[in-house]
Amino acid sequence: MGNDGYLPLFETKRANGRTLYRVFAGSIFVGICLIWSYRVSHVPRHGEDGRLVWIGLLAAELWFGFYWFLTQAHRWNLVYRQTFKDRLSHRYGNELPGVDIFVCTADPVIEPPMMVINTVLSVMAYDYPPEKLSVYLSDDAGSQLTFYALLEASQFAKYWIPFCKKFNVEPRSPVAYLDSISISDDSKQPKELATIKKLYEDMKNQVENVAKLGRLPEVHLRHKGFSEWDSYSSRHDHDTILQILIDGKDPNAKDSEGCVLPTLVYVAREKRPQYFHNFKAGAMNALIRVSSAISNGQIVLNVDCDMYSNNSLAVRDALCFFMDEKKGHEIAYVQFPQNFDNITKNELYSSSLRVISQVEFHGLDGYGGPLYVGTGCFHRRDTLCGRKFIREIHNEFKIDIPKDREREETIAVLEEKSKVLASCTYENNTAWGKEMGLKYGCPVEDVITGLSIQCRGWKSVYYNPERKAFLGVAPTTLAQILVQHKRWSEGDFQILLSKYSPAWFANGKISLGLQLGYCCYCLWATNCLAVLYYSIVPSLYLLRGIPLFPEPSGVSMEWWHGPRLVE
Repeated sequence: MGNDGYLPLFETKRANGRTLYRVFAGSIFVGICLIWSYRVSHVPRHGEDGRLVWIGLLAAELWFGFYWFLTQAHRWNLVYRQTFKDRLSHRYGNELPGVDIFVCTADPVIEPPMMVINTVLSVMAYDYPPEKLSVYLSDDAGSQLTFYALLEASQFAKYWIPFCKKFNVEPRSPVAYLDSISISDDSKQPKELATIKKLYEDMKNQVENVAKLGRLPEVHLRHKGFSEWDSYSSRHDHDTILQILIDGKDPNAKDSEGCVLPTLVYVAREKRPQYFHNFKAGAMNALIRVSSAISNGQIVLNVDCDMYSNNSLAVRDALCFFMDEKKGHEIAYVQFPQNFDNITKNELYSSSLRVISQVEFHGLDGYGGPLYVGTGCFHRRDTLCGRKFIREIHNEFKIDIPKDREREETIAVLEEKSKVLASCTYENNTAWGKEMGLKYGCPVEDVITGLSIQCRGWKSVYYNPERKAFLGVAPTTLAQILVQHKRWSEGDFQILLSKYSPAWFANGKISLGLQLGYCCYCLWATNCLAVLYYSIVPSLYLLRGIPLFPEPSGVSMEWWHGPRLVE
């Protein structure tokens, strides 16, 4: 605590054992240099077998040493964060900024509607003033089934949210919670739990029956939202579909306990065959614009539809960073780790990303912040929209109600006005996808978006709380892993070759350690060349009796066999 009595909302601690690790890394570097020295000093002469292969091994070992050096950016300066949510509550009470939450889905077959609405319900139930919480579901498939499931979820939320708050439920994904508990587990809530379980099973059965039959019940088709599909041709050719299912500003939108509900909006942006839709980046940018007209929350959280909230206080954790009086104004986004609840026991394919989440991102945080990974990330809205960092401007979180809402327009009018913001032509001749919103033109649009934000002077924060903030579904088969790694490695390598390459675009704009950290991921794909060469060629030459590695000397063999003879 300083002399002025200031109590920070978060603190940063350096990792213990950094000196020991640096000594260890130094010893590895010495070993690498010795390998290089041996390889250079023992190159076969002209005409000798294995000369070209030897030189190839030298090139591979030089690459491995260089890449090892890059990886040290992830391990040299680890930091850990701790938040003080009690201070946040004491200092601000309910005077908190609005939070808009974006959930993205694109295929009702790969991403079943029940999984999607469980994620939606988990974030709707955040421990946060509901009038300041708005949830937007982006459905790039434009699926009636997904809309129907969300409509059912909007009714179930009237019972689920008060139940969560009354009994302090964790996690707040209905399926995750109900699968982890039985009615006999808690004598204090058997009646309420049984009721919630029945309501959830009814909703689940209705949604799954509709999915099996392939058609909606006649009674539900009477909802005005389904008329949006009258002009629907296909998932790649339709008008904007936008429905405000719960209006948090409506005094009649209450839960079963009479409390206000969060705003809930369904959005399927316009799609036309002649317009490229820019995948998830295009969907996110449409949500940024639509939400600015409806709720305009100053903080934006985006999560994948398979990544449900496992910690209802995560939003308050994020605000501890944004609203800290001394350092909060420097922070553009708070990235939470990707964690998964379907990891197999032996974890054959390392799909948990444990090294990244427990080591590497903590290391990048020590140099100015982690990458933006596209899910589980809280952003300032204005930084997503292109605002540059100005040191003199400090936190000014004010309630900014969109003008449309101040005039108390009807929901129907607001929906029609907002549809324009999600049209195919809205971005023509604008800075969207370039200077505003998520960047276009790269499979890993999230990474270049985060990099461009940091290059505008902002910092980011990595926070890995004891209770995981989000849990998702990890790939568990070799085919799924290969597809995922192919996308990541290709995308990162494209960044290296693009105008957003951290090697030159970020030069002088971010710290050297962070720059090296980005380069490490961008060069991941090129590792395959050295690995394949080192794995295959030496084995083939050993079969021919041509050694490419040093043979044990008499002294070393004596040292190796000595202890065994003594035994």
